[in-house]
Amino acid sequence: MKPSHLRILTAILCVSTGLIAMAPASAQTVEQFYKGKTITVLVGTSPGGINDLTARFAAKHLARFIPGKPDIVVQNTPGGGGLVTANRIFNASERDGTILAKLERATPQLAIQGNPQVKFDPMKFLWLGSMSSYADDAYLMLVNSDNPAKSVNDIKQGSALKLTFGANNAASSNLIFGQIARDALKLNVHVVRGYTGAAPLFLAMQRKEIDGQMVGLSSVLSGQRDLWNKKAFRPLAQFGRKTRLAEFSNIPTGRDLTSDPAVLALLDFAESPFFMSLPFVAPPGIPADRAKALQAAFMQMCRDKAVVAEAQKLGFDMSAIDADEILAILKRMYATPREVIARYTAISTEKTERKK
Repeated sequence: MKPSHLRILTAILCVSTGLIAMAPASAQTVEQFYKGKTITVLVGTSPGGINDLTARFAAKHLARFIPGKPDIVVQNTPGGGGLVTANRIFNASERDGTILAKLERATPQLAIQGNPQVKFDPMKFLWLGSMSSYADDAYLMLVNSDNPAKSVNDIKQGSALKLTFGANNAASSNLIFGQIARDALKLNVHVVRGYTGAAPLFLAMQRKEIDGQMVGLSSVLSGQRDLWNKKAFRPLAQFGRKTRLAEFSNIPTGRDLTSDPAVLALLDFAESPFFMSLPFVAPPGIPADRAKALQAAFMQMCRDKAVVAEAQKLGFDMSAIDADEILAILKRMYATPREVIARYTAISTEKTERKK
């Protein structure tokens, strides 16, 4: 055999040997990959709130629906109204399916607003779905039951009564809707920011440090059920809904409080994240078979009768939507007129007093 032919044959054998060596890795099934692995779920809020509680709930159940049944742990990574977590999982997390995140619902909205701190594209996340579409939930303007405000009419512009609401920081729904109530709906509301979640806000309410807060019914039922059952709180208005929740049929929605088309358009944009209220994501670029398996597992978990029953017992609204429905909501938000988004941004970024 000529030396040149020998060299060619040797090269072919080397390539073939390499391909054979690579074959087991490339042929690895989803079950083989996840068996013995640990998935980490990042949560962009402090422990104790609805985002943390639902992430831990998902971590408890999701593994048995994923081939290979990996362990799942939760890691709290608060900061920037969820931006720290969203930026991290989009840019600096492993893209192998071992890192997931429970995002705050309004975090993707920051990208649509053009927030300069956003380093992600919401349309390029691998969305698993949302545990809740807010079908049986409501975002409440909640006050202590001994507060002199008996209805939202008592705090309309021109009335003597003024309420102080506590809130988190940028991108938190309680801050944004407190300011929408004040600036767009013209209610006598003063917003103090700087709290670190619903639990500290409820403590502040009990200490009479604040009159109330904007908070989801599911957050109240999952974190303050005893006080709720004792009627320690009173809802004055409900948001995140186009119609009134049946159990609050006498409580107005935000849309009931205005006939101004500009304000209604503002509310439509502001409330859109509620319809994907408890979203879970993974980074882009995950192998297609694992991505499909994660999405399927998430929806199987959300539709499992035992899981749904436990969620309802804990006070969570389990009315899941899948990844395609989330993308449809995001597309509608992107189609919002720029002047509406500009007004929303101006209201949501307006400086407010920090708690002392």
